[in-house]
Amino acid sequence: MEVSLENLQQEEQAEIQEPVAAGQVIGEEVAEEEKINWGRFALDIFETLLLAVILFLAINAMSARVRVDGFSMRPTLEDGEFVLVSKMSYLFGAAQRGDIIVFHFPMNPEEELIKRVIGLPGDHVSVQAGTVSVNGQVLNEPYIAATPAYSGEWDVTNDQLFVLGDNRNNSNDSKDWGLLPAKNVVGKAVLIYWPPPFWDVIQHPKLITAK
Repeated sequence: MEVSLENLQQEEQAEIQEPVAAGQVIGEEVAEEEKINWGRFALDIFETLLLAVILFLAINAMSARVRVDGFSMRPTLEDGEFVLVSKMSYLFGAAQRGDIIVFHFPMNPEEELIKRVIGLPGDHVSVQAGTVSVNGQVLNEPYIAATPAYSGEWDVTNDQLFVLGDNRNNSNDSKDWGLLPAKNVVGKAVLIYWPPPFWDVIQHPKLITAK
């Protein structure tokens, strides 16, 4: 009888120990799985941040965002509008007459201005009697705010551009500080993206002139 009772007690202890051991195994598996899940989560976060940085650098390499400050390009561009600029436009070519470009101001390279290209290297630009002529041909400019109230003549040399604001009489441009070095060009203005009501693709009329 004593033997049977002892065997019974041993069996009961074994039954108690088995669930405990099973619980420990399950607990260890859960802990290990949680570690794996946290590891995957951290890896996903790292990959997402890395992708965001790569995209940010790529977008900045191909484009720029500038805010129009002032009224020198009115009515084409208004004060406070934000413009998307393509840095890739002139990667394999040069600016053309009629292009609206963003560039580093020659008098202060840290400042960026936005103007329209009027004269290319080799061009003779003349402003007389309220009209702008390039190589003797009067330009048709429906985009300007008013006809220029000034006069002058300029010869565009190699690697230079002659730029004017569309608001001719209220623009600090090549008539005031001279020719723009082509190397100062940041890119071509392509889109007004803010504020939303004024979202628009920027037009660049081709100014056909005889050289």
